[in-house]
Amino acid sequence: MIAAENINITKVESSKLKDINLENIPFGKYFTDHMLEVDFEDGEWKNAEIKPYQPLLLDPSTAALHYGQAIFEGIKAYKNNKGEAFIFRPLDNFKRFNISAERMQMPQVPEELFMEGMRQLIELDRNWIPNQSDHSLYIRPFMFSSDAMIGVRASDKYKFMIILSPTGPYYSVPMRIYVEEQYVRAVPGGVGYAKAAGNYGAAMYATAQAKSKGYDQVLWTDAFEHKYVQECGTMNVFFIIGNKAITPGLETGTILAGVTRDSVITVLKEMNLEVEERQLNIDEIIEAHKAGQLKEVFGTGTAATISLIKELRYKDYVMEFDVNSWKTAPAVKSHLNKIRYGQIPDVHDWMLKV
Repeated sequence: MIAAENINITKVESSKLKDINLENIPFGKYFTDHMLEVDFEDGEWKNAEIKPYQPLLLDPSTAALHYGQAIFEGIKAYKNNKGEAFIFRPLDNFKRFNISAERMQMPQVPEELFMEGMRQLIELDRNWIPNQSDHSLYIRPFMFSSDAMIGVRASDKYKFMIILSPTGPYYSVPMRIYVEEQYVRAVPGGVGYAKAAGNYGAAMYATAQAKSKGYDQVLWTDAFEHKYVQECGTMNVFFIIGNKAITPGLETGTILAGVTRDSVITVLKEMNLEVEERQLNIDEIIEAHKAGQLKEVFGTGTAATISLIKELRYKDYVMEFDVNSWKTAPAVKSHLNKIRYGQIPDVHDWMLKV
């Protein structure tokens, strides 16, 4: 196994940062000076290196391009008011990464390689972490099959990589959401719980259809009845109904176990709000709205953090919300941000210092 001290580092001669303004930077457009690249060959990880960010040279028969053996994660790093860099719950993302790897018949990435490779990479590019509120350094670990051959089978070779991208808010304004009834994101027994690249590719058509109707994203429903809500676009989703927070449960294996989702559940409970993780029927949501009990709806995710939903449409029934009057979602977002930026004690040990 590769030890952390055996990661070879080649630095850029001159940083690109001098040409980039980190204020109000869009999500996923710019990338830092360096990247981590490691090969899996002959049953072991080798050739670990941090090197200047650059294009990859791939054979046209590279297996991932044909059969979709590819997974990824999303993590964020922040700076506190002392200029110190911290990563938010990276160990949880590491564990989920290997859960995805197992489901996609890919090798496990060793914890030391994942965590220390990420830490060394961020340490090298720490000046890329923005100082502005709602800004962060987005961390993208990913792995793909790299066999140069055609044939439907698990590869023998893989590449594990990490790239970094400074970013601002993913969704800068409250969203309009269309409840999807025809297309599905995941089915029991499928790969919905894995952060597999194909999940996102398969979602693009339905999302485009919703956008053509004037909506920002879709709220996915179950594959059998199209009644039970699942994820909202690329996020987990929460409904504040009465004095409870309800979010779809994970037991069917169709929903990603979001790290932000878990963090929000923890904070909501600390706010003395009852949290239910269970199946939630769209009819129950509509009944709550008609009764004036549907108080707030919001999405959670690493990229989005917490995104307010100002409109939810199911068939011809439209639910509109005055997001400016909301209390719960803004309070949760504020609390999480204070932890991330080192403004209040991190009692859960969520922040890992770089």
